Amino acid sequence: MGALAYTVQIYFDFSGYSDMAIGLGRMFGFRFPENFNRPYSSVSMTDFWRRWHMTLSRWFRDYVYIPLGGSRGSQGHTCFNLLFVFLLTGTWHGAAWNLRAVGGCTTGALLVGERLTGIRTLPDARLAAGRRAATLLVIVLGWVLFRAASVADAGDIYASMFSFDFGALPSAIDQALTPEPLLALSLGLASVLLPRDLVLGRVVEGRWAGSPLSPARVAVVVVLPLSAIAVAAGSFSPFLYFQF
Repeated sequence: MGALAYTVQIYFDFSGYSDMAIGLGRMFGFRFPENFNRPYSSVSMTDFWRRWHMTLSRWFRDYVYIPLGGSRGSQGHTCFNLLFVFLLTGTWHGAAWNLRAVGGCTTGALLVGERLTGIRTLPDARLAAGRRAATLLVIVLGWVLFRAASVADAGDIYASMFSFDFGALPSAIDQALTPEPLLALSLGLASVLLPRDLVLGRVVEGRWAGSPLSPARVAVVVVLPLSAIAVAAGSFSPFLYFQF
């Protein structure tokens, strides 16, 4: 449950403040690129890294991967380039850099495995449901390594996840599972199950963009002050990515 909650939290936290930056930039006349594209709908880890933190992935592709030779050389050289880039990507995150480096190497190894087995070249529609479920499971397990304070702590969490001890929840977790966080977790996980090509913002803009009194615009005007009140009434919660 903790791993699933962190999976939802880190995506909406990071994607949310990326959207805030895009919106603020638009107010000043700048158009920044999107940073996420339904990453939890990915059908492989290769697909995931095309959809998650896309600006960082493009930077490493353009300034590290391609100058190293990219995929123009032998299979072995291409695999080395992938591993090296994701080692740098993990280290770039800074905090607990040794743990991030382990995560980067693990991610690089998965991408190399998909390249060698041919998974990355399968059509997206091929066994899509099963591949989405398997990829999401790998992602959730990977966030444990990203979130843990040390490799040992990550090992303890993995051991608990696969212990199959279905006893009572610890009291601290039981007390935290009030209706509000459960609703947020449920909505966040439900969004993963939507069709991978469905982007609600585009649907809203395409259908009601021309009307100043469209349901979407009215909803924003109503929901915005309620959201501001909820944020002001809550405790301070810094963005997760401020530390990187």
